[in-house]
This record gives sequence, structure tokens and C-alpha cells, in this order.
Amino acid sequence: MVSPGNIRLALAILVITAIIGIVAAIALKGSHQAALPEPVSRQLPQNIDMAIHNARFYEVREGTAVWELVAKQAEYDKNGDVANLSDIRMEFARTATAGAITVTAAQGTYSSKSRNVALRGKVHVVTETGVIFDTETVDYVAARSLFRTSDKVAFRQQRLTLTARGMELDVKSQKARFLKDVDAGVAGSKSHR
Repeated sequence: MVSPGNIRLALAILVITAIIGIVAAIALKGSHQAALPEPVSRQLPQNIDMAIHNARFYEVREGTAVWELVAKQAEYDKNGDVANLSDIRMEFARTATAGAITVTAAQGTYSSKSRNVALRGKVHVVTETGVIFDTETVDYVAARSLFRTSDKVAFRQQRLTLTARGMELDVKSQKARFLKDVDAGVAGSKSHR
């Protein structure tokens, strides 16, 4: 007959062996499924030092934010002065004299020295009062708070539509000046100039 002490010893050995087996199985299975770091999907071009996703840029004057720019991606060149941007949204704050402005573009560049922004590809400008501009290129000149383009511009405000080649838009006053080849029309009227 087997003594109760031997049964307890045999059960203890079985339990300890089972625990060791379970721990070993978990350790082996866990080490095989450990996520390896994914390789970088693409190398940066040689002239680029750093790339940032969801980058934010601000211009602040006298303690007040003038505009905020968000880019889905920003790549900085080796000089550190210019950031190449993609999928851009730029928002100008409301001022005492003018409403907010929102600008979107497919790509562009931002110069940290001049604070100028060059917007390229499907540039869409909307003011708080409902004025809309569409063009392919616009440069924001920070020193003058001015948007400037020499490309074709399509302008819409309520019933008025206008196309022109070249435009300047003062951000502070939100007054636009169209440079040449201006063609305007008012919805509901039979003639336009």
C-alpha cells in the first residue's frame, strides 16, 4: 500500500512539472509571436534630415496667434530653414477687423526664417463671410500678411462669380485685388463683364 506522504509528494511533483511546462510553453510561444520592429517603409531623400507626421506651425505676433498650419507630413531639409509640406490646412484667426480664413492645399513649403508659406496644388481659400477662392498656387508673404498668385483664380461670393489671372488678398482687411483677364458675372443677370 502506498503511504499518504508518497501520494502528496507525487502530486506535488506533478503540479510543479505541470506549472513548469505551462510556463515553458507560454515563454516559447510568446517569443515566437513577439512583434519585430517594422523596417522603415522608405528612406528619406539625401537632402532631408527629418520627417514629421501631423506637424503644426504657428505664427505669433505680440502674444497672439496669427495663424496655425497643420500638415499631414513635413520634411525638413539639411539647412533647417525650409519644410516641405503635404496635405496642408492653414487657419488664420479672426481679428478685430476681419473674420477667420481657412486655406487648404495639397502641398507646399514653409520657411522658418521668413515665415512665408508657398501653397501648391488645389489651393482652396474660404473666409468666414463665405468668400471662396480656388487656384493652383498661392504664396503667403508673412511680412505683408498677403496672399499672392499669378495663376488663374476662381472667386465666388453669394451670387458673384469671377475669374482672373493673378490676385493679391490682404489678410488683415480681406480686400482682394485681381490683376488681369478679369471676367465677372452675377447669378440671375443676363449680362456680365
